[in-house]
Amino acid sequence: MSARVLVSDDLSPEAVKVLEEAGLEVDVKVGLKPDALEAIIGGYDALAVRSATKVTAKLLERATRLKVIGRAGVGVDNVDLDAATRRGVVVMNTPGGSSVTVAELALAMILGLYRHVPAATASVKAGKWEKKKFQGHELSGKTLGVVGIGNIGSVLVDRAVAMKMRVIAYDPFISPEAAAKLGVTLVELDQLWAEADAISLHVPLTEQTRNLVNAGVLARMKRGALLVNCARGGIVDERALADALASGHLGGAALDVFEKEPPPPDHPLFAVESFVCTPHIGASTEEAQSAVAVAIAEQLAAYLQKGVVKNAVNVPGLPREVMDQLAPYLPLVEKLGSLAAQLAPAGPTEVTVEVAGELAAVPMRPLSARALVGLLRHFLETPLNDVNAPAIAKDRGMAVREVRSAESHDYASVVTVTVRGQGGEAQVAGTVYGKREARIVRVDGFRLEAVPEGHVIVCENDDAPGVFGNLGTALGDAGVNIARISLSRQEDRSRAFAFLNVDSAPGPEVLERLRRLPHVRVVRAIHL
Repeated sequence: MSARVLVSDDLSPEAVKVLEEAGLEVDVKVGLKPDALEAIIGGYDALAVRSATKVTAKLLERATRLKVIGRAGVGVDNVDLDAATRRGVVVMNTPGGSSVTVAELALAMILGLYRHVPAATASVKAGKWEKKKFQGHELSGKTLGVVGIGNIGSVLVDRAVAMKMRVIAYDPFISPEAAAKLGVTLVELDQLWAEADAISLHVPLTEQTRNLVNAGVLARMKRGALLVNCARGGIVDERALADALASGHLGGAALDVFEKEPPPPDHPLFAVESFVCTPHIGASTEEAQSAVAVAIAEQLAAYLQKGVVKNAVNVPGLPREVMDQLAPYLPLVEKLGSLAAQLAPAGPTEVTVEVAGELAAVPMRPLSARALVGLLRHFLETPLNDVNAPAIAKDRGMAVREVRSAESHDYASVVTVTVRGQGGEAQVAGTVYGKREARIVRVDGFRLEAVPEGHVIVCENDDAPGVFGNLGTALGDAGVNIARISLSRQEDRSRAFAFLNVDSAPGPEVLERLRRLPHVRVVRAIHL
């Protein structure tokens, strides 16, 4: 009996043909209401979706035959991953399917700005002929600065090198040797801001990259430089960018993404002639949309016919009893990787995942892969999952070690993630109480019992009276509410540590105020 596939969102005819030629029974039923979808899902082995179909826990309860879900695209926000994982359903997506498309848009933005294409078009349409006004620049010989050379950034580098540009890049997760093979010179961010004639951003939006390009950075950029962001809204301080363009310090800027989408009609950038924008169309080409549809069809066929798993975003192919053991720890381990990334020294070169206690008897790869997902997500715009994270870490020269220990003196099971880099290391550990309550139990040498969620402020300080009182007062004055507190100190009482869950992200000025408090050594904002 052939496996049955339900296509519930628009896929290209080519994708449907791939499934049919693989000998699968395919039904295309687009636009079904949730009740109608729930009524028929029990008869299918596979479900192919884009973003319209919502794969909820309720739907999955009715999907008694379902083995695999294929999402034609990068995001899987419309799929309940926890519910799918618990039911043993593999969830796949198509990372990298739009890499060329987004990179080409970034290059088009740079070309359009250098040759004043949008402004010149508007001028001619207005009945003018202003040849001298729109004298432009060549790309050849210019220096392109690329922030992040993952899937998209590396494609842009390839195109830019072919157009005879000099390319410099910042990416802490790739070795100089690997970058050199791409034709790139790795530099620090400060050097990139100062040297590049044009800068293109290709990083994810995290607490570390939010407003990465702010007024101070814009001021350090070369006069007349260009800035392009086709990555994520919020990486650029848009008001500061408007000011830099209006003053003439920057030669032009182009955004495909905004902090708020759609942006308001009175957005300050819209009043600047040297600003170009598009409505988040980076992945919107016929080729890309067709490519991801065909790719997911090929992935579904390979899984249903041969059991081959590609681009899975959850943990596939494990016995139910093993999944039951792993499931509570997978979200925790991802949070440990994320926390370590935000505490780690620059240029991580080694990651160690250690499992102690009862959990040491189950396969470790899902845990180490999930830790890498949490870690790498803070540095790469590349879509990450449990399958590709280990390969990406290896490509970027990171050594990954897995360590088991049957003994765990304080907990039934504990997972420790250690990240080593230039000049030091960060080590965090966590456990799960009763299969539900995840806790951070150690940060470097400090023992804790902290909840790994939301906005967090971590503070290391001298173990002196009044420090925490001062922290609380300063946060209260800034309107930042403390939700939970976990305090610790070293046995010799030389240093103390605070892990504060707060209701809102502290701004840079709040963090600076905390750092100036007496006896405070280190303050960091974390998001988990």
